[in-house]
Amino acid sequence: MSKEQVLRKEKEMIDQTFERMLKDYMASQHGKKEDIIRKAYQFAYQAHYGIRRKSGEPYILHPIAVAHIVCKDIGLGSTSICAALLHDVVEDTEYTVEDISNLFGEKVAQIVSGLTKLSGGVFGEQASAQAENFRRLIITMSQDIRVVLIKIADRLHNMRTLDSQPVNKQYKIAGETEYIYAPLAHRLGLFSIKTELEDLSFKYNYPEKYEYIANRLASEREQRMEQYDRFSLPIMNRLLSMGFEFVMKERIKSAYSIWNKMQAKHIPFEEVYDILGARIVFEPHPGADERQECWRIYNLITQIYTPHPSRTRDWVTTPKSNGYEALHVTVMGPDGLWIEVQIRSRRMDDIAEKGLAAHWNYKKDYSSSESKIEEWLGTINDLLKHPNSDAMQFLDTFKLTLYDAEIFVFTPKGEMKTMPTGATALDFAFEIHTDIGRHCIGAKVNNKLVPLNYELQSGDQVEILTAKQQQPQPEWINYVTTIRAKRELASLSKQANKVYREKGELLLNDTFKALGMRQSVDNNLSNTVLQTILLHFSYKTLDELLIGLGKNEITINQLFSLALKNGRKITDKEIYTQLTSLETTDDAANILSVGSQHTCPCCNAIPGDEVIGFKNADGTVSIHLRNCEEAMRLKSQQGPKIVSVQWDAVPTTDFFALIEIKGLDRKRMLLDIVEVISNEFDNNINQLKVSTIGGIFRAVINIAIHHATEIQSICDKLQTIDGIEHVSRINKE
Repeated sequence: MSKEQVLRKEKEMIDQTFERMLKDYMASQHGKKEDIIRKAYQFAYQAHYGIRRKSGEPYILHPIAVAHIVCKDIGLGSTSICAALLHDVVEDTEYTVEDISNLFGEKVAQIVSGLTKLSGGVFGEQASAQAENFRRLIITMSQDIRVVLIKIADRLHNMRTLDSQPVNKQYKIAGETEYIYAPLAHRLGLFSIKTELEDLSFKYNYPEKYEYIANRLASEREQRMEQYDRFSLPIMNRLLSMGFEFVMKERIKSAYSIWNKMQAKHIPFEEVYDILGARIVFEPHPGADERQECWRIYNLITQIYTPHPSRTRDWVTTPKSNGYEALHVTVMGPDGLWIEVQIRSRRMDDIAEKGLAAHWNYKKDYSSSESKIEEWLGTINDLLKHPNSDAMQFLDTFKLTLYDAEIFVFTPKGEMKTMPTGATALDFAFEIHTDIGRHCIGAKVNNKLVPLNYELQSGDQVEILTAKQQQPQPEWINYVTTIRAKRELASLSKQANKVYREKGELLLNDTFKALGMRQSVDNNLSNTVLQTILLHFSYKTLDELLIGLGKNEITINQLFSLALKNGRKITDKEIYTQLTSLETTDDAANILSVGSQHTCPCCNAIPGDEVIGFKNADGTVSIHLRNCEEAMRLKSQQGPKIVSVQWDAVPTTDFFALIEIKGLDRKRMLLDIVEVISNEFDNNINQLKVSTIGGIFRAVINIAIHHATEIQSICDKLQTIDGIEHVSRINKE
């Protein structure tokens, strides 16, 4: 086939792909502006002509795919579809935002401009770039939410085509997606997209685990469908007899959700019993209140099957913060399995699947969830008014707004306050007023005295206790979860840090003088020795170093132990040589062999575990389990610092692993456990904790180990002991 024939066939394929997208648009309620969309396609095609993606396919297929997601999965109109088709034109070609404005109007140009500023992901290579780029994301979201909706569609297609990227880029992009994009999609009500983003992140972070769960789901699908048919038929017959117009379909738990549950509960795949669920989407009867219709269907289901006493979720009366409305009930099915049924009207289902875009279509009729979303966007704007100079802290603070789980608590006078799940008594104090938070000494919850870090529950009545002499303490930052409390405490901490900095500056200058060195904080700030000291002690700035000195995080003796040799003063050159000799030059693309000295206590990795490495400021490498919460945060924020790592072939040091054992208590049980670990496997027990309540025992044992396969063999053997019900490795107690 000639080159011309190949190009002709390729153009036909591209046109067909575009026409499929356009067909879905024309079938939607927005389908009125075909001409402008065709014009945007032709413009984008010419602009990207001859450019190919890393996969080898024509680049234009990417903006078409993004536009299709924007149209079909999110439900946006012609302005957003045009912007999606044009979103990479300004970034990758010679065309400008002004050109886009002249051809397609100011609104399309504004969205394209916002997307251009967000090119290359949320995060840049440097901390300052990360802060600025991420702040732009939030600013554009507060100005026009469509920018972020298109950005999420762009990320979804990038995740669908991530195979063409090198492994370290896959880790970075998947980590960033799991950490920020999936929660953001969830917060915007895009549940289908959120689920797919999570599954794709899981696929690239843990390919073997993903494949195992996906294969299990596929191989057992027929069996589950038989269970679903037996469960759903009586419900469907009853709904039909009552004149409901509805669709009932099965819901299979996603691979990511299954894996999360396995990790959280320390259980194997076989013990995840809620994989199968069901969803009923109905059209309300003419003139009927759809919320009352939800409860009618609930009553119908609970007449057929027994409901779980504590697993009914009413988001019809009180919708979630992202606008989600539904009634969930979990019932015991005919096969002895608990099955959750989601009950939604057609309107509720559209909002659940397409989020804000569908929400706007219905907002004239329903304003309760509108106010919830407006309130959230108000929180974002409030956050922008108090920007934080630390990029990572800014990101972590914003991420707090992405969780929509809520509790309802009351003041002593009965006023209801909505707080995020996990909020503490101290959060509540700051919610009432900043001054009350600053002077809080404790709280009474339901008339019982509780500490500041007491986690509130829905329905609690809270009275805050204060004292004028009370001042915020450094540890308070660990007691709060809300943006408002964290921001206020950070502001107070900033004031305190000013005092610490002055103290540290005085100490450092006095020490420079005592050593006869011609250095000072006020002069020679670019001096090689001073900058190398910052690098050695993992401080990013001179201010951080001075605050650390003022707080006694490091001492002057530590700081200058390398600056003295045999009691004599040494030259600047000698100091520099000693400090820089401790640095490593491992590149992120190289494979680093690791041992116990690199592992981090937050996740307790041992040889054989799937791990990931991150290069620290001082050149050393920290090792984390891939599913460690800190590792997920670092992947999303410090992608360029990812290091490919592998364990030493023959570990020469002991590692320590925790195992949890549960079962029925009996005589000699502990002796039998110790017999297996110490005698059969010859492993040393470093620590052992046992508790027994009501005839059920729980033991947590810290074992010296050399490889992950050892711990699995020990767990398998312990599982065979009479009376033991569950054995698993845990990362921390």
